[in-house]
Amino acid sequence: MDDSGDLARAYNDDSVLFRVLRHLGWDSLVDIGYFTLPTLPLVVLAGPVPFQRRLARRSLALLDARPGQLVLDAGCGRGDTTARLGAAGCRALGVDVQPAQIDQARRRFGGCSGARFAVADATALPRQAAEIPLTDGSFDRVHCLEAAFHFGHEGRRSFLSESFRLLRPGGRLVLVDVTSRTDQPIGTLDPDGLVRGTWRFDDLEPHERYPLTASAAGFTTRRILDWTTPVLHRAAQLCALFVGAASTRAGRQALCVRWPGLRTLDAQDWDEVITVVRAHRAIGRVTRYTAYVLDKPALDEHAS
Repeated sequence: MDDSGDLARAYNDDSVLFRVLRHLGWDSLVDIGYFTLPTLPLVVLAGPVPFQRRLARRSLALLDARPGQLVLDAGCGRGDTTARLGAAGCRALGVDVQPAQIDQARRRFGGCSGARFAVADATALPRQAAEIPLTDGSFDRVHCLEAAFHFGHEGRRSFLSESFRLLRPGGRLVLVDVTSRTDQPIGTLDPDGLVRGTWRFDDLEPHERYPLTASAAGFTTRRILDWTTPVLHRAAQLCALFVGAASTRAGRQALCVRWPGLRTLDAQDWDEVITVVRAHRAIGRVTRYTAYVLDKPALDEHAS
């Protein structure tokens, strides 16, 4: 997968984009969020966090994880989803390749019952992490929310193989990811590299190739859910509103009234944020947001 040092800069809170996101409310979650049209105006009142939590809840619900089950939360970031699994009675292990993210996860949720954290590459797992053996067939569930786009195509293939190895027969992987509508090279969609440079990724997996790669790893595709509209399209609408406001002096003043932390931005910062957000909107038109529910066949299924 991508070099961890390079990837770490994608989540650097000192970057202009992440300073803006922090002021808007991003904290323990850094996913896009799940929005419905009637609730969009609530973003101004409540910020993005309730919508990010909604996306996390929907992703975790697909796991159908039960108390006592051992769950790997791959690319756990700052640990929110791992902590939720632990609070639900699971034995949850959150792994992330970025030490800074795991440090935050431990500070925020290290005291939560049932949740452990470790620095590890989900595409090439060690023999154990946080004193939990990562042996064949030892886990009941694997969860990966909005992280696999960092892995690269070969990394995603490796992650699917590692997940299949790790899961017991009858286990489940829930993989939620930003995908491409076609196999068009990402460079033609992001010619200036603003989106790829922000998030430190090289390509996106074509939507239809994921199930094929999962099948090659041994999985059965249980469900495919298209969340493009409530995630990407609604987020794009919010981005358009933000850019519209940020493009005028009066609009910036209004944004600063609602989110006072934005007053730390200077004119150059505002211009940079507008440019980056516009680049995200452009690439969003040719991408999808997809949740895959992938099951490892039970032993009796192999027998049949």
